[in-house]
Amino acid sequence: MRCRRCDSKAVINMRQHKLSLCAEHFIAWFQDHVARTIERHHMFSKDDRLLLAVSGGKDSLVLWDILIHLGYNTDGLYINLGINEEISYSDQSAEKCFRYAEKNHLFLHQVNIPQKYGLSIPDAAKKSYRSKNRTCALCGLTKRHVFNEIATKYQYDVLLTGHNLDDEASVLFGNTVNWLGKYLARQSPVLEASSSGFTKKAKPLCRAYERETTAYAIIKGISYFEQECPFAAGATTLSNKVLLNDIEAETPGFKQRFYLSFLKAKEEGLFDPSLSDRNTDFQPCSRCGQPTSNPEVCNFCRTWENILVSRDS
Repeated sequence: MRCRRCDSKAVINMRQHKLSLCAEHFIAWFQDHVARTIERHHMFSKDDRLLLAVSGGKDSLVLWDILIHLGYNTDGLYINLGINEEISYSDQSAEKCFRYAEKNHLFLHQVNIPQKYGLSIPDAAKKSYRSKNRTCALCGLTKRHVFNEIATKYQYDVLLTGHNLDDEASVLFGNTVNWLGKYLARQSPVLEASSSGFTKKAKPLCRAYERETTAYAIIKGISYFEQECPFAAGATTLSNKVLLNDIEAETPGFKQRFYLSFLKAKEEGLFDPSLSDRNTDFQPCSRCGQPTSNPEVCNFCRTWENILVSRDS
């Protein structure tokens, strides 16, 4: 297998793009691929201050590497969830983020949930009212709160996440199978800022296959944490990924067509924008000041207040 650009030995064959490339030309192609995604969806400009949520995994660290290469002003945000029961998941993932930031002289915000709120996510979930998926639900609620809190506090223009095409296709598949109109209307490469206090959000890797981000990390020598969260076992999104991978193996490019056709359908008005919860009336939470559709106290503050009361009772 030869590189299509220079005829040297290829290191990756991307069947969905009908393209095989050597290490040097793959890195250049992938960086350009992400740059085109940013421009195509009008995500942000070189004048914007960007905050990237980093987990220590390949996708967020690869994205950080590419954004710095492209000349974007990007700081990182790592949230330590205190997940260290079966394996030292949070400690090890934190170490990957710290080392990458230090090596490349980048600024990294750090928020430690056990230190800030008194309980790790797993321990807090045991005391919450949530049942079957309480750990994942509480984790998501907490991360969304902290993301927006840090982004608004330090006046970042855009909050970025490392969701790749496999992630987006998996979520889209689940939402489509269950015809979750609100979530279908909301899913997008970009969520614009709102006057109610939400920071603009963007996913620059939304058109990039997970296999491509893995190849980029290996070729560039980016050290990343490979373990899945221990609470992710059995998650529907992972099952969806397995199914979509099987289809992709038989029909290269399926995930890409599935996701891009969805975006085109949205542009053509298939989904009513009013279904999105971004059109809900929001007001500041009386506790934390972040936007909420609740009458007074947001879900985050109410949930954590109940957890801490349960802990102290």
